[in-house]
Amino acid sequence: MLGSRLLQSGIEVNVIALNRGGFYAQALSRAGVHVDVLGKRFRFDPLTYFRLRQRLHQLQPDIIQSFLFSANSYVRLPGIAPKSSRVIVSERCVDTWKSGWQLKADRWLSGRMSTMTANSESVAEFYATSAGVPRDLITVIPNGQPALSDEGPAPTGPTLREEIGLAADARVVGFVGRLAAQKCLADLVWAIQLLYQVIDNAYLVLVGDGPVRDQLAELAQSFDCRDRIIFLGHRADAVTLTKQFDVFCLASSFEGMSNSLMEAMASNVPVVVSDIPSNRELVQHEQTGLLFPHGDGAAMMKALKRVLEDAELAERLRRAGVHLIKERHSVEHMVQQHVDLYEKLCL
Repeated sequence: MLGSRLLQSGIEVNVIALNRGGFYAQALSRAGVHVDVLGKRFRFDPLTYFRLRQRLHQLQPDIIQSFLFSANSYVRLPGIAPKSSRVIVSERCVDTWKSGWQLKADRWLSGRMSTMTANSESVAEFYATSAGVPRDLITVIPNGQPALSDEGPAPTGPTLREEIGLAADARVVGFVGRLAAQKCLADLVWAIQLLYQVIDNAYLVLVGDGPVRDQLAELAQSFDCRDRIIFLGHRADAVTLTKQFDVFCLASSFEGMSNSLMEAMASNVPVVVSDIPSNRELVQHEQTGLLFPHGDGAAMMKALKRVLEDAELAERLRRAGVHLIKERHSVEHMVQQHVDLYEKLCL
């Protein structure tokens, strides 16, 4: 979104992928953005170092902006960036997975950049405290999200409920994302086991795949609620499916700024999320969604039950969520904040 919209704003954009391109390389190329793929093979690949240095010195860009740990490290190595270029590294998550040497690298390399962008105050705080990046070097630019509540034609083909064999009045709790430990989906499975004791037509739909899928299925089996949980795997139509949830639930222990949460809010779906700092930047309890204490399956169940049983509350949360995304997290606002930052650095 950033690359293509910057191009529309009259800014020349080139994208360099260190190892591979994939879906986004194709999307950027269709938008008219030139994409180079360097074919990195190892954690530190000398050939990629020289290819990246050569390409950047050919381009002589005013701004070099990188994303993710590998690229953020490469662009700050000595000799990579032209002396006239301003370097921006971008962090997207509270990266508690990073080892000590990676955090030390971030700290050591912080002097070789003009600024770091973070997509939430939580991410900025993490890098200031855990990696020692000076807070005045961090610029917070929240994620941008298109409004999805009324976007596009009505979907054709079977509805979500028809596809998975549920009755039209089934109540669907949904999750979209990677099935990974940080998402705390075991807590969500436990909450669903409790929920269907009081709402007998409640189901959980998980859209996505990941390393804990089999564990979740086994856990559901042990809780005697396996028939209540539907694994749909990776889906290209995830946004269309999200619009058909009765409520979206995110139980994560940490996030940066969750795109799937933003998509749910933009899709006119009420949200129930764990009470962690990054989620609180989007969800104000009782106003734009409901919060529950992280790790508390019973409290999660009670919040889901409230939304499913109180139509007035659900509608109020839907309207407030869509309004928040449109007013404070539009793609246009995100792009303009980047343009303003580029202009400030180039003065």
